[in-house]
Order: sequence, then structure tokens, then C-alpha cells
Amino acid sequence: MSEQITGRTAAEIADSVRELRERGVLAPGTLLPPVRELAARLGVNRNTTVAAYRQLSQAGIVVSRGRAGTMLVEHDAVAQEGYASDTVLRDVGTGNPDPALIPDPSTVLSKVSGRPVLYGEPVIDPALDAWAREWMSADLPAEDFRITVTSGAVDAVERLLAQALMRDDAVALEDPCFLASIHTVRLGGYRAVAVPVDEEGMTVDGLRAALADGVRAIICTPRAQNPTGASLSPTRAAALREVLAAHPYVLVIEDDHFSMLSERPYESLISPTHRRFALVRSVSKFLGPDMCLAVAATDPETADRLAMRLSPGTTWVSHLLQRLALAMLTDDAARATIRSAAAHYAARNTAFAERLRARGIPAEHVDGMNLWVRLPRPAREVSEHLMRRGWLVRTGDGFVLEDKTAPSHHIRLTVHDLGEEDADQLVADIAAAVG
Repeated sequence: MSEQITGRTAAEIADSVRELRERGVLAPGTLLPPVRELAARLGVNRNTTVAAYRQLSQAGIVVSRGRAGTMLVEHDAVAQEGYASDTVLRDVGTGNPDPALIPDPSTVLSKVSGRPVLYGEPVIDPALDAWAREWMSADLPAEDFRITVTSGAVDAVERLLAQALMRDDAVALEDPCFLASIHTVRLGGYRAVAVPVDEEGMTVDGLRAALADGVRAIICTPRAQNPTGASLSPTRAAALREVLAAHPYVLVIEDDHFSMLSERPYESLISPTHRRFALVRSVSKFLGPDMCLAVAATDPETADRLAMRLSPGTTWVSHLLQRLALAMLTDDAARATIRSAAAHYAARNTAFAERLRARGIPAEHVDGMNLWVRLPRPAREVSEHLMRRGWLVRTGDGFVLEDKTAPSHHIRLTVHDLGEEDADQLVADIAAAVG
């Protein structure tokens, strides 16, 4: 392969690799020649080859695997949340909220009216900013923070990483991990470092190892972690803050996606002295995914950088949407619906876990929209059995970061909208599938 790469300068070598990839001569996943070997064949200085590989890395064409070499990037499809398309099966892996438990926006539309907002005006509605500051300050240890409004939590995380990192920078992710976080880190060209999650959230040893590996950002779900439902305990949160005390400039992003629906108190990795942080709360789970709005509370420097990426005329969030979200979040009837939804998800998931335990399958609802169920058999085998019985479940394989060669023994179920008869049938079919 090294014989096909040509060039005398870094730019020429990088262009040669790009052309070979575009022509299909070099396939995704191919390892490029070692720097010293390629430099010797081309008759150039080793630093020239290093610079060429750096250009390719910054362009997202290759990724460095350390001693394992430099590899052409593989853009594998990443699983997405939501309903599966083109299937006649009953989908119980969607991760969706119940549409019947999302407040009706038409009841507050009259409160949304106001004068048009023009270019050059503040990008955040003043009333929403004031409300969000009060909402966030109750759980954010830092006193000096600013509010930014984005088009959902995924948009917030993508912008937060982009303003702080370069390609190949390391990002600590929970393992198993939220699908959108995996997708965001992969598309951004960052290197994911897995931090195991147990029943109390991120593990201390896992975070310590990730920091030793040079992570520049950490994405954590303090409660209702997706997919496991785990929430940080006070003891675990304190231990994690102690580890982070020596790394105040590592960006800590807390994704509190379940916020108003959660049964658990909020525990934070962010200490009062931490310098780079963001607490992100989306309204998607309780006002609906189509609302596409999230609030981020960040340190002032991060807020300034985010503001540059949300300037008027580019990508600021519609003030009409901001006013609508605020009207719903402050409406008594809407808030009552959100409280009913929280009770519904908890009750239905708890009841389904009890059904599974009655069949000898260990399961417990901790918090969140879904159930994370450990199986005695590989999840793919169980999934195939359930498909023959008319069910489509989501296996744990897509959520795993570390050892993807070992089959997952978990399935994630979204069952809060099942009736009693359907719930009984699904439990019976799962029990039959695991033998």
C-alpha cells in the first residue's frame, strides 16, 4: 500500500491519501504505513509524514490509534433513538415518551404572541432566561453561570464539544452510553474513552483512568442514565468531585435529560471551584421531542464561546419557540400533566419489572423512561426469538463502548405504554426466549 502513496510535501502526501480513498483504492478501516516507513520510501523527512498524517486527522479522514497505527476512518451507522422504520413488529425499544402525556401547547398559544424579534437583538428571551436561571441555580453548585438556549440537548452537547476540543481529543463517555452521545463524539472526530457505569452512576476508578488518559471533556448523566436508569448517589458524586478537583479545566457536561420527570434528587459532578462546566436540560421528554429546545447553564467563558456559535442570523433558537416553552413550563395545567407523566412512567416500569421478577428474570426500575434488563442469554438470541413472536426490542450491543466483540446480555425496553394484556404477553415471551 505504501507504494501507492506519493508526494514530497505534507500537503501532497495528504492529497495522495485522500485521492486513493476517494477512488476506493484505500478502504475505510485500512491502516496507513508507519510514519518512518513511509518517509523512508518517499525520501522525505519523518516530520513531513507526521505533518501529512496530522492534516488528514484534522480533516477527519484518519484517526490515530497510538501504537496500533493510523487508520482511515470508518463511518459506521450508529443506532438512533425512536421508532424503527419499515417494520410490522410491535416496537418496544423506542425510548419515546407517551404522546398522551405531553401537555397540549394550544392551550397556551395566546401567551406566545409578541412583537417580532429582529437581527441584532438578544438571542435569548429575557423571561425564559430569568426562569431558567432560577431552575438551574437550585441544583448547580456554581454561583457564576450564564444561560444559553439551544435546539435540544444533542445540539448543546455538539456545540459545547466543538467550542472546546479539536479532532482526536479524548472525551469520557458513560459505558453503556446514550446513543446520541456516541453519535455526536464519533461524527466530531473525537476519541471516546469509556467510563463504566454501575448502580450508582459513573465509577470512580473509571473516571480516574479516563483523566489519566487525557480526556478534555466528560459527558455524564447524573440521574436516569440512558440506558441503565442509574442515578448518582451522594457518596459517589462526592467521590467523583474529589477526583475532578485536580482537573478544574476539564469540561464537565451534565445531561439532565429527565429532569422534571425524575424521581431522584439531583447530584452533581460540578464543584463550586470547577472552571469549565455545563448543565444541560432539554424539554423533549416532557414537552415532546418536537419542541427541540434545551437550556444550558455554563461558566462565563464557555457561554461566550457558545454565543459566537449562536449569533443572530445563523442558528439562534426561535423566540416563538422559546416563549411557547416558557408558557408551558409555567402553566399550572401543563405542570400537572408533567407530574402525572412522571408518576405514570415510574408506576408502569415498576409494574413491568415486578412481572419479570415473578418469571425469574432479575429486573428493577431505577429511574427514567426505559428498563435495562439483564438476560442469562446473549441479547441478540433473545431478540431474534421475540421477533418471531411479533416484538421488536433494542439489544444492549449498540450502547456498549468498550468490548464490542462480546455479545451484550442486556435489552432496553420501553414498555410504559403497554396495556395489561400486552405487558403480560411480552413478559411471557421474554421468559420463553431466555429458556
